[in-house]
Amino acid sequence: RGFPTRTTSSGRPEGYIHSTGHGLGLEIHEAPRVSRLHEILKKGNVITVEPGLYYANRGGIRIEDVVYVCEKGYEPLTHLSKTFEIP
Repeated sequence: RGFPTRTTSSGRPEGYIHSTGHGLGLEIHEAPRVSRLHEILKKGNVITVEPGLYYANRGGIRIEDVVYVCEKGYEPLTHLSKTFEIP
């Protein structure tokens, strides 16, 4: 949504360059992965949705939401409004 991924003149990627999320459980990062690997989410999974933006000259930001995967969608477990912009 308006934050393209691109390669800088020095060859470093910036923008949206991280996977979308992962499962939560006993480990910090565990299956299922929420990424281009197209793993199947199942009812009962608890996952993070944590898109990140990274810029060489400005820094980075990640917003992490936690959701419970239901039969026909998901239930958010994190309830926080978020708005940000890159000047």
